[in-house]
Amino acid sequence: MGEVNKFSTTAFGYLIVRSLVLGLFPMSICKVSFSKGIRGDPSPFFHKYHKPGDSILGGIISHSFIVSQTITFRRHPFEDSSAEFILLTQTYQHILALEFAVIEINGNPQILTNVTLGFNIYNNYFNPKLTYAATMEILSTPGRFIPNYKCDFQNNLIAVIGGPNSNDFLHIATILSQYKIAQLAYSSAPEMNRSNQAISFHWMFPNADYQYYGILQLLLYFKWTWLGIFYINMGNQTELLLRKILPFFSQHGICFDFIETLAGGLFDDLNALIEASRAKLNLAWKSRANIVIFHGEFHTVTSLWALLELSEYYDKAGKKAKVWIMTADVDFTSILFQRNWSIDFLQGAISLTIQSKEVSGFQKFVQMRNPLLHKEDGFLKEIWLQLFDCLIPNSSSESMDQNICTGEEKLEDLPMIVFETKMTTHSYCVYNAVYAVAQALQALYSSINKQRSRMILKILKQESWKLHHFLRRVSFNNSAGGKISFDENGEFVGKFDIINWVTFPNQSFLRVKVGTIDPDPLSRHLLTIREDDFTWPTWFNQVSPVSLCNDNCPSGYRKTKLEGKQFCCYDCLPCPQGEITNQTDMGTCFQCPEDQYPNNKQDFCLLKEMTYLSYEETLGSSLLAVTIILSFITISVLGVFLKYHNTPIIKANNRSLSYTLLLFILLSFLCPLLFIGRPMIVTCLLRQTAFGIIFSVAVSCILAKTITVVLAFMATKPGSKMRTWVGKRLSLSIVLSCSFMQTLLCAVWLAIYPPFPDFDVHSFNSEIVVECNEGSVVMFYSVLSFMGFLAIVSFIVAFLARKLPDTFQETKSITFSMLVFCSVWLSFVPAYLSTKGKYTVAVEIFSLLSSSAGLLTFVFFPKCYIIIMRPHLNKREHLIKRII
Repeated sequence: MGEVNKFSTTAFGYLIVRSLVLGLFPMSICKVSFSKGIRGDPSPFFHKYHKPGDSILGGIISHSFIVSQTITFRRHPFEDSSAEFILLTQTYQHILALEFAVIEINGNPQILTNVTLGFNIYNNYFNPKLTYAATMEILSTPGRFIPNYKCDFQNNLIAVIGGPNSNDFLHIATILSQYKIAQLAYSSAPEMNRSNQAISFHWMFPNADYQYYGILQLLLYFKWTWLGIFYINMGNQTELLLRKILPFFSQHGICFDFIETLAGGLFDDLNALIEASRAKLNLAWKSRANIVIFHGEFHTVTSLWALLELSEYYDKAGKKAKVWIMTADVDFTSILFQRNWSIDFLQGAISLTIQSKEVSGFQKFVQMRNPLLHKEDGFLKEIWLQLFDCLIPNSSSESMDQNICTGEEKLEDLPMIVFETKMTTHSYCVYNAVYAVAQALQALYSSINKQRSRMILKILKQESWKLHHFLRRVSFNNSAGGKISFDENGEFVGKFDIINWVTFPNQSFLRVKVGTIDPDPLSRHLLTIREDDFTWPTWFNQVSPVSLCNDNCPSGYRKTKLEGKQFCCYDCLPCPQGEITNQTDMGTCFQCPEDQYPNNKQDFCLLKEMTYLSYEETLGSSLLAVTIILSFITISVLGVFLKYHNTPIIKANNRSLSYTLLLFILLSFLCPLLFIGRPMIVTCLLRQTAFGIIFSVAVSCILAKTITVVLAFMATKPGSKMRTWVGKRLSLSIVLSCSFMQTLLCAVWLAIYPPFPDFDVHSFNSEIVVECNEGSVVMFYSVLSFMGFLAIVSFIVAFLARKLPDTFQETKSITFSMLVFCSVWLSFVPAYLSTKGKYTVAVEIFSLLSSSAGLLTFVFFPKCYIIIMRPHLNKREHLIKRII
């Protein structure tokens, strides 16, 4: 066991009495001289309560502080000193809970038949020395302090209930563990070596690890990651907090802006204490941490309250408030002179308590308490003196000049901050501890059959250690319906309630249950919260507080670490282009799914729109209109040629080639219909191959026309052998051979790498382009290159023959048409590569239409002009004259 502290953690209460109470609140204390009756009693206890019985329950309960003058040893120590008591009225209810449980058990014929329970209760004054003295006293016959000797048979000590401080209980255990006497504490179990004394210890609180883990879950639930810690030094419990609990919180994403201890030792300089406390409390006021965990013992709220009041914390903080989170050991306590202080600091506070149920009849039992009727209660006289400022006369002859109690005073008339009549959770633990001992004793009695009760008592007195076996294994429901049992470590198996404190101007308050912590491994949820039931301090306007090192990174931003700061402190950077965050405080940005894109704030993904060159949009309808117009013009030209089929200008350069060329120019004008509209399997297969074949035929016709003109001119020379080449067979051969090669190339393309409908999700941020995937870029450019090769050859031949004496200037027309054609398709390649989506399709359609229009314009419009506007030139004589 670790070394115990020399001074109680509540010695700050002594300071208040010494420096403040003695001067300002003389009625708040009771002074008693130790010199009264000291000769026959070396260890007097002014606050004790004895009730005889066959089996005795010991109670060592901290009920008040004791402040005594320094002993000089010039006289007998007890003659040289006087005691000053500072009452914590809330702990008196623990004593009443023990008595009430004993009365219930003695009145219940189903428990401990023919055996009565009694009790010896001592006040240890939160003092280690007096705790040891009380322990020795409880081992002796009442009123006869002879350690290790019992002078009566009836008062058989079977167990001791101690609290509410765990450190005080360890002092008790130092002695009682040697006697193998069962010890039950209504506080959290401190971290300790359990090997030697584990079997003697029973704790009426669940394992403390569960409450800390529950607090962690509570913090994570509300996303409170930036906290402050105030603690009052409690020896082993404080060491556990600093060495184990806080690192555990840090591992789960919790950071601490400050971790400070508040005064708990004995100080001489009140001003220095207040200044030191003010400096530390100012940390809480100035900190961004709106949540402050307060770690202490049962009564340490008294110290926190006093420090807040005396350091003028609220005057500085104004209306700004913090949410205090308190562990299950801490409960509301007060010293009488605090009864007029504000309890606003508790408004919205959160604390953990042992899950409890209302015990029927207890509140009425408390309300009936009266010092005139319960004179055996050694605590009640001082309670009445301090609470009602009246005296209980010891005899009728005592002076009546002082304020005498009438017996009409009622505990229920006191403010809640002074005394509560409804059973608190610590009292509930005391109540359960008594019943646990009774049930274990009943089980022990039942195991010893056919023996008289006094024989059983004799066996129990000699072999008290046998009670431990049954106490560890008790499992029952108390009178309120609560289940009571212990685990293998002797710790109570139960749940924690999460309590939200609500205060009122009339010095009353409510403990509102807002959640549960269930440590049962079979439970699906460790933490259950009813967030709507919380009441927060007025400062937060009933909005859940935010407790962060810095503001949250909003959606669209990501966290980035700040050098030299705790990991809870970070900066926020906007997400890169194309990435989003859709939650606050995300560490990394991420990309949207392929069918979605980020909105402008980069905090949400929007569904991408399907786009393609449609007939409904302006661009698509405009190209369609041009296609239709040019098609009608081509049909009109074809009509003119058919009407003037036998005229010289039509017959001059192979009518069949002209008709074929016009037909394929018409097809080229209709080819854009395969490109406009949603790409389908058929249109994807046909659009590029049809375009390649149609234009190859058209260019082949141009090439054939050019070669025919050249050969025709050469054939007119005397003795020329070119006459044999002039004719339809040559033209047909040129057209068929060139077209066959392009058709073969397209067939290979469709057989090996056929185009197919595809979705381009990357070219545009907010669009999915429905397009035709060409299947093979190489095949596409091969088809395009072959067409370009034919065009260039045609242009070269026509250019070389442009000055031949042609009546209708056929070669010049072809030269200009092929110049336009080649210019269009040479500019097509960079334009095609630099555009995306439907605009790529539009570029190709524009190239189709403009190159076809160039052929139609420069090859056929001059002839149409002569046919329609200059018919006198469309005669054979004119043709022969020009050739000659």
